Amino acid sequence: MKIVRYLTDPGEPPRWGRWVEPNLAERIRGDLFGEWSLAGELEPIAKLLAPVQPTAILGIGLNYRRHAEETGGKVPEWPVLFLKNPASVQNPGDPIVIPRALPAEEVDYECELAVVLGRNARNAPAERALDFVLGYTAANDVSARDWQIRRSGRQWCRAKSFDTFCPLGPCLVTPDEIPDPGNLRLGTRVNGETVQDWTTSDLIFDVPQLIEFLSADTTLLAGTVILTGTPHGVGMARQPPLWLKPGDAVTVWVDGVGELTNPVV
Repeated sequence: MKIVRYLTDPGEPPRWGRWVEPNLAERIRGDLFGEWSLAGELEPIAKLLAPVQPTAILGIGLNYRRHAEETGGKVPEWPVLFLKNPASVQNPGDPIVIPRALPAEEVDYECELAVVLGRNARNAPAERALDFVLGYTAANDVSARDWQIRRSGRQWCRAKSFDTFCPLGPCLVTPDEIPDPGNLRLGTRVNGETVQDWTTSDLIFDVPQLIEFLSADTTLLAGTVILTGTPHGVGMARQPPLWLKPGDAVTVWVDGVGELTNPVV
């Protein structure tokens, strides 16, 4: 099932529904992170929103072998964890805003498979880890490389937590439609040009391993979003570097999920 979060009217609260066709959803009643059911009512989608408001965003760096190679990094022994401000989430179609109060001139794209947990997880073993997954969506882990590398002591959170730096969408796809998250193609286009195109089979740590690692002695709340890493082709590794600039349009996509497009301002 493809689940979308949307507005039927600017004055109404957000709703979840089963995606039926563009601009039309079957409303979901109840709590997506508890008891819920399909209402059998079709209603228009006036505005598509990010499919979740995360309780936390946990990102994994250097998790594709080819990406580790292009950055000159060693293949990590353990997953490389960083945190991203939940307020950085952006809706499909809404803009990625280049920071100006803290000026950023080296803003990069990163297509990622995002995993959304449907219930609390603590010490989840890898063999049961997918039982905690509510669904999958596409993410753009936008990163200000100047703040990531030179201006923050190589701590990544500042560079990745600016407002609008985590577009999510366009929908949340339930696990029955994606039985193997380790065999998905994903990619990025900037102004129509393909700059990333690879597969999650290149992940160093797969989704069950990540959930096991992240939940070890640590409670991951329902609604936690895990960004599983980006493949090679990021802007900072290109010659010359490809930085996002106002007027650009960025599309990230994941097989089975769809395309997520955001303009840059």
